[in-house]
Amino acid sequence: MDSTISYKKRRQYKSRCFPITSTVRVFTRLIDLDMSGVLTIKKNYAWDGASGPILDTQRIMRGSLVHDALYQLMREEHLPQKVRENADWLLREICIEDGMPKFNADLVYLAVDLFGKNYTKPDLLRAP
Repeated sequence: MDSTISYKKRRQYKSRCFPITSTVRVFTRLIDLDMSGVLTIKKNYAWDGASGPILDTQRIMRGSLVHDALYQLMREEHLPQKVRENADWLLREICIEDGMPKFNADLVYLAVDLFGKNYTKPDLLRAP
């Protein structure tokens, strides 16, 4: 199985709750989020695929990539914690778009909704 994922097409998603945007452009070494909500994940960004008992299939890989990047921006305090609900819903939408049955995508959403909160809390240590 090929372990790479490549996408060129930009996709926009309608938000169920509120858009995933920032009042300033978020620019990190591997993730960018502009003020209109366009998320760019750069080459060499590393993520571990789906978490928990979910198998890494084509139906979840792209969604898990976007979801992990958004959670990282929350952990690094580039995005507020209130974005989590929308990030979780976006994961569900991308999984459905990539062929996951709606019932399974709903279970994925439920899992991250129930267990994801600790993964968005800031965990960075700062030095003077």
